[in-house]
Amino acid sequence: MTATPARSSFLSRHNLGTVVSFEFIRTIKKRRFWIATLAIPVVMAVIFGLVFASNSSTRATAEAQKNAALTFTYTDASGIIPDKAASIMGGTKAADPDTALDEVKAGRIDAYFAYPANPAKEPVKVYGADKGIFANNTYEAVAKQLLTLSAQSKIGSPELSAAVGGQVTVNTETFRNGAVSGGLGTAIPPLMFLLVFYVSLILLSSQMLNSTLEEKENRVTEMILTTLNPTTLIIGKIISLFLVGLVQIGVFLTPIIIGYTFFRDRLALPDVDLSSLVFEPGPLITGALLLLGGFTLFTAVLVAIGAVMPTAKEAGVIFGPLMALIFVPFYAISLILSDPHSPAVQAFTYFPLSAPVTAMLRNGFGTLSTPKRSSSSLNCSSSASSSCDWPSTSSATDPSNTPANSPSPKPSATGRRNSPENRLD
Repeated sequence: MTATPARSSFLSRHNLGTVVSFEFIRTIKKRRFWIATLAIPVVMAVIFGLVFASNSSTRATAEAQKNAALTFTYTDASGIIPDKAASIMGGTKAADPDTALDEVKAGRIDAYFAYPANPAKEPVKVYGADKGIFANNTYEAVAKQLLTLSAQSKIGSPELSAAVGGQVTVNTETFRNGAVSGGLGTAIPPLMFLLVFYVSLILLSSQMLNSTLEEKENRVTEMILTTLNPTTLIIGKIISLFLVGLVQIGVFLTPIIIGYTFFRDRLALPDVDLSSLVFEPGPLITGALLLLGGFTLFTAVLVAIGAVMPTAKEAGVIFGPLMALIFVPFYAISLILSDPHSPAVQAFTYFPLSAPVTAMLRNGFGTLSTPKRSSSSLNCSSSASSSCDWPSTSSATDPSNTPANSPSPKPSATGRRNSPENRLD
């Protein structure tokens, strides 16, 4: 009698390992899994490269438009524009506005600028020959550039001109607990966990939902549960999906770690200085725990939905709103950043399905205190544990789900019972 529980425990552990290894190996051996996993970093790299090239090209084009050579005339009611500055840029002062406008319409000159008496309150009117939607911006750029250079010449001081034009560089240094804080450089590394969470969940959510649904619809579960405890089956599937998620997370983070370690001084990213990133142990550990807890929570919930829903169609009704919940905190991101202690933000922080995203946002921007870091991580973990018990309890208590209480197969014409293959039909 005493050997029975030990033997049962050993068999449960053996069956759990069998389920985990089978589900994990079956998933990573699929070619489409690796195509989908590797496609995300490749697509992100291509998009980033295109955006970087586009921004560089746009800045170069905008700078070229300011200094573009145009043949234009102008009238100056303000008296700000010196004739010499205008002539250097290719401009000639017009005696009559109507005549200047007629010359533009006839195509004899490129543009005509009419500067008002008070440019601060009245608009500068620009007339030009149509050269296309983007090329037409050249006229406005040249008109503004001429007015700016003329105002600077009137001031007569490069320092005052820079101050008036806002061309002043400001280096901000803030302190926390007597030490220099990293600013935005401390927020970016913890927020990377949020990006990994979204990418992994989007890629694996459908597989999480269908991990049990497919077997239920094919009625394979009836045969599996003859040798497996429902809890063992559900936990094994969750662990295998968790391991698959770790593989994807490793694939996503590897190029980022390599790029930062070996090429951070050579990567000139727009508005981002990688050398200023600060890796603080506290937020990084918290971000990793929130990532693991949040991923486990959604994995358990989706597997549970697949276990209790009879068909994929009915499960899809719940799947859509559930996935939408992970984006809800972004609608309140301004409130999360500006007033993290408001009741709405507190509700997002402690509600299980919105807690991972909200907590990772607050952790990245430094508004998540140490007690709340622990409670948020425990909240995700406890909710995931409850989700694990839900489908297994339902399967164990529902008589229709247990093989012992399933209808007995009728004898066939030959007097034999139907085989399992026939029952699957």
